[in-house]
Amino acid sequence: MTNVLVIKANNRPDGVSTQMFETFVEETKNVNGLNVTTYDVYEEDTPYFGQDLFNAFGKVQSGEELTDLESRLLAAKQKAMDAITAADIVVLAFPMWNLTIPAKLHTFIDYIYQAGFMFKYTPEGQAVQLMTDKKFVVLNARGGIYSTPEAQPMEMAVNYIKNVFGGVAGMELFDEVVIEGHNANADKAQEIIAEGMERVKASAHKLAKVTA
Repeated sequence: MTNVLVIKANNRPDGVSTQMFETFVEETKNVNGLNVTTYDVYEEDTPYFGQDLFNAFGKVQSGEELTDLESRLLAAKQKAMDAITAADIVVLAFPMWNLTIPAKLHTFIDYIYQAGFMFKYTPEGQAVQLMTDKKFVVLNARGGIYSTPEAQPMEMAVNYIKNVFGGVAGMELFDEVVIEGHNANADKAQEIIAEGMERVKASAHKLAKVTA
């Protein structure tokens, strides 16, 4: 069995990336050999990353009692790391909001972006990727058009995810589906979204290559 973790990072019921998440998960039911689990960054208890977490680390080392927030942070961080550890393939369904990813998805990444987990340093200070045995899939929606040479440098959602999961962790980019321009071209929105969802379905079926 191939363990597939599908991360949902949009709490808008009518969001295009929400539809991408739902379509992908539904389509995986037609692919043999998959064990699919989901992680909704908006449904999980994910307090924001900051000094409270570092305070918790210190208290654990010294044996001090944790506050409720500190306990929640440690539990949330561990749950996120456990989810990534168990996955052979990580699928991320997310929108581009204000040129980047939703804050809740960034918090999830903050939990797992750790030396000794995603990467490690050699004695010479070189970073070594620790997740080269895993793959990841990008499912992204953006209302504007950012694939042109002029606009692409402004795109900090897909690029960020690729840099973290591919560049830092060393996961192989298995597939990428981007639906864009449905707000910029409102008269063609339904056509753009429908065509994109077919690509999402095809992406789910590509997982059969991993299980073969």
